[in-house]
Amino acid sequence: MSSGSSRFVVWAALAGNVLVALTKFGAAAFTGSSAMLSEGVHSLVDSGNEVVMLYGMRRAARPPDERHPLGHGRELYFWSFIVAILIFAVGAGVSLFEGIMHVRRPEPVSSFVVNYVVIGLALLFESGSWWVAVKAFRRAKGADVGYVTAVRRSKDPPIFMVLVEDTAALLGLVIALAGTAAADVWDAPVFDGAASIGIGLLLGVVALFLARESKGLLIGEPARPEIVRSIESIARAEKGVDHAAVLLTAHLGPREIIAAVSVDFADGLSAATVETLAASLDAKIRRAHPDVSTVLIVPQSLATFRRTLQQERRLAEG
Repeated sequence: MSSGSSRFVVWAALAGNVLVALTKFGAAAFTGSSAMLSEGVHSLVDSGNEVVMLYGMRRAARPPDERHPLGHGRELYFWSFIVAILIFAVGAGVSLFEGIMHVRRPEPVSSFVVNYVVIGLALLFESGSWWVAVKAFRRAKGADVGYVTAVRRSKDPPIFMVLVEDTAALLGLVIALAGTAAADVWDAPVFDGAASIGIGLLLGVVALFLARESKGLLIGEPARPEIVRSIESIARAEKGVDHAAVLLTAHLGPREIIAAVSVDFADGLSAATVETLAASLDAKIRRAHPDVSTVLIVPQSLATFRRTLQQERRLAEG
């Protein structure tokens, strides 16, 4: 998926969250509802997260420079990790605090009708943002992969973060609606505080999940296996190459991959011929996989490659 599509999804989510946040905070101020205040904080945090993601996308798009020869792509992963921390520290923290305070000292909600209207409007706004994210993510993941698996495989944080955030927002609204309805039916405002605690716990789980996914990307995740196999096939099909294997791949950004390829060139080739073959391999790999931004051709004999592979395995095991 193009960066333009990712940016559109984030902007759509930001617009929806700002509208929802204003609506929820207005209702919380009018009714005194703890669950509605927690939902307002939730939407405010989500709005801030979208701003952070847009900033991260702009920073990551900068070209390579002297200090960062491989570009700034991973900066997007750093800001994605910051988003997860914000959800946990601010969203979950404030919701849990408000919920616990209202459970200990329940306060009656002044107008349940306002809460119901606001929750309905919020569901409408959030559903629009969620549907934009779902359509974008569905195009990116393909038809043969489940949503959870696709999120785990995805290297594009804006897409899956917005989808997860919007899904959590819809679930949070359902929790807020259940708490409001219970407080209304049984005239027990403690349920309003309990709903706030439920929203806080939901946000905590979402934050931990997103932090785990962002951590993997920040540390460095390899390219998909099919890309690795394709690179090896391209290298092995080149005339003058006896053996080739991918030493490593790593994502520098959603659409930036570095690949190091071990190549055992045929004996007797001149240095000039090897240089020509290496340049040809580089061009063919980039043409087949535009996301591969850097190709490192490592001339190695088959025996040397096997020793290198054994060393890497020992390091991984020990």
